[in-house]
Amino acid sequence: TLLGDALEGEARDMGTVLAGVARYAAKAPSPRHRVLLSGGESTVTLRAPAPGQPMPTPGRGGRNVECLLSLALSLKGLPGVYALAGDTDGIDGLEPVAGAIATPDTLERAAALGQHATAALDAHDAHTFFGALGDAVVTGPTGTNVNDFRAILIAATG
Repeated sequence: TLLGDALEGEARDMGTVLAGVARYAAKAPSPRHRVLLSGGESTVTLRAPAPGQPMPTPGRGGRNVECLLSLALSLKGLPGVYALAGDTDGIDGLEPVAGAIATPDTLERAAALGQHATAALDAHDAHTFFGALGDAVVTGPTGTNVNDFRAILIAATG
């Protein structure tokens, strides 16, 4: 199902919305796998620290992995839902990483490694988070920049 190729907005909000769509799709029993596809370019707004607080150390993140981490947090390990988010040029943010994958056990595996998903999202540090899990998608520069790409697989339940 194509959700649109021009989705825009704050990456963490987009992840929450896409998780809601995935939860809805997962409720309907189906003998077939379903894939939700979307494209477009989200944004990440870095927040200034509270008055009197030091400037935080910038995290290693990009809009695609931030969207994906938000989606994983919102799904809370929902069985049968897998997701991929990446940039078609092979570079998400300032990192030579195209994006990452999230699986139903992403948060559980992260916790076992001492990674804190909410803290990583708040610090805009999703590349570090997914890299620690071995779930980064590294393609190298592709020489093209078509769009950001997201795919959410809803595994068959019936």
